[in-house]
Amino acid sequence: MSETFRPIYLVRRFYGENKIKKRHHVKLIHEGNYVAEVDIELIETGESWSPYLSLEDAGKLDDVREALRRKEIDSVSRIAKVYRLTPVI
Repeated sequence: MSETFRPIYLVRRFYGENKIKKRHHVKLIHEGNYVAEVDIELIETGESWSPYLSLEDAGKLDDVREALRRKEIDSVSRIAKVYRLTPVI
């Protein structure tokens, strides 16, 4: 039995460039009695996982969170605005 093979044609296309947009965002990090406002940039590409953070901004958020846990307010205040939460009543 002879099999016939058909040629497979691949279509080569250049897809349009993804437009990357960066927008400013303030992320609030809450640890214990402190809140820090951290300035970051969100990257939007139009894909399903968008928006996302750069590796540097993700590291900055982790550093702020860890420093707040250790109550190193001086080091956090160099990177972000820090607020102390106090109960109203």
